[in-house]
Amino acid sequence: MNLRTIVLTTAFTALASTAYAADCAVDVEDPFDLEAAQINEIYDCIKAKMVEGYTAGDNAVAAAYRDWTVTSTRPAVAGPHGNRLLQTFANDVAAEQYLKFAEEGVVMPAGSVLAKESIKINKKKKAAVVGPLFIMTKGEAGAAPDTDDWIYSAVQPKGKPMKIKQSFCHDCHAGWAEQDSLAYPLEEVRVSN
Repeated sequence: MNLRTIVLTTAFTALASTAYAADCAVDVEDPFDLEAAQINEIYDCIKAKMVEGYTAGDNAVAAAYRDWTVTSTRPAVAGPHGNRLLQTFANDVAAEQYLKFAEEGVVMPAGSVLAKESIKINKKKKAAVVGPLFIMTKGEAGAAPDTDDWIYSAVQPKGKPMKIKQSFCHDCHAGWAEQDSLAYPLEEVRVSN
């Protein structure tokens, strides 16, 4: 995977996405009100549509991430990323360190890539919609000094790259500096290593 290609072809200007509705009905308006069984139903309904959309373009991460290690038992909403349900996948380089879910002294190896599927609840349509595929790539030391060598990118729900302001993403992720800027899935859904 060419790191520069990912950076140059994917990014985003805001968290608002051009998500499109899937035929996945939701009977609550607030994603925080969803029970685990409801989230699993939504994910089962929408996951094929997500993969189809993300891979409609030519993003190398979108084409590969479903073969990586899934880091949670189901998607969960923690508040960041616009209150979307997130399901995170870690590539082979990232998986061992990431799955420790350590809170201090974390240093992810260069070449680590995390891909976060996202699902947004459309309150007006009472439906789950595919959100962006958010991507974090750890570069070599000095590759991106303003973002602790993380390069942020995203793929829109129909496979097109999103424009991203690196500082927009990193300003939030920097709150987890001791975790090498990683905001892990909620504890209740983390897979055990």
